[in-house]
Amino acid sequence: MLTNQLIFIMLDGLKYSTAVQQLGYMHHLVENGLAARFKVKSELPSLSRPLYEVLLTGTPVYRHGITTNHTVRLSHEQSLFHLTRQHGLTNATAAYHWVSELYNKAPFNPMTDRYQWNTDLPIQHGTFYWEDHYPDSHLFADAQHLLQTAKPDFLYLHTMNIDDEGHKHSGNSAAYRNRAIAADMLLAHALPYWTSLGYQIIVTADHGMNDDGMHNGTTDDERSVPLYVISSKVQPGVYEEAVSQLQIAPLACHLLNIRASNVMLPLTILQAEPVPSV
Repeated sequence: MLTNQLIFIMLDGLKYSTAVQQLGYMHHLVENGLAARFKVKSELPSLSRPLYEVLLTGTPVYRHGITTNHTVRLSHEQSLFHLTRQHGLTNATAAYHWVSELYNKAPFNPMTDRYQWNTDLPIQHGTFYWEDHYPDSHLFADAQHLLQTAKPDFLYLHTMNIDDEGHKHSGNSAAYRNRAIAADMLLAHALPYWTSLGYQIIVTADHGMNDDGMHNGTTDDERSVPLYVISSKVQPGVYEEAVSQLQIAPLACHLLNIRASNVMLPLTILQAEPVPSV
């Protein structure tokens, strides 16, 4: 069993309350002692590109300097892609093109940069999309292709349809909730097979969505996001106390059994005790 391999799934724009109410399969795993659920408080501003950098480097915005969605440049930090490569692991991603702009190539050229296969780059095997309505179902298929061809130790999967529906219809709409349900169904299809291969699983989000169909601010709808972990290294159950989003990158390093970067926070998320799930 490949106990140090990890698939990190980022459901862009999924707020905590919607996850708890709509992700039936994920909560089936929690209720049956197969997954842990945490409530995460995102960093600020609660915008996508700054928080991609937070999730993948474990550094706050004032340090990493990706302050807006329009900050188009390569990261100055050590991401999970850099770290896995430095530790002799193989990585891959099926993700929005902003991830390529952070770690491989900036600016992104759709005509040449959609498929990237270069083991000398931080992201060694990448499939990237650039339209927010690119179907999540296709993205999961992209991820499966990467698993079969690259056989990565670390796979990062980044969906956009929940965020897209939230911007179009608000975070309090049937379209937004139904898109979350659709993502849960994709997880229900993929996770049994992926865990059978020995992969540990992280499922989380960058930010939430308010009733105006936007995010950037400090409200609970914008900042509170879920974190689900399937791993023998994390005690299953529901963890009620909110944790910092800066804990997710060092948690990923712990699951991968690699050394965290020198600027990541010490890992404290696993010191809490879960409560029985209901």
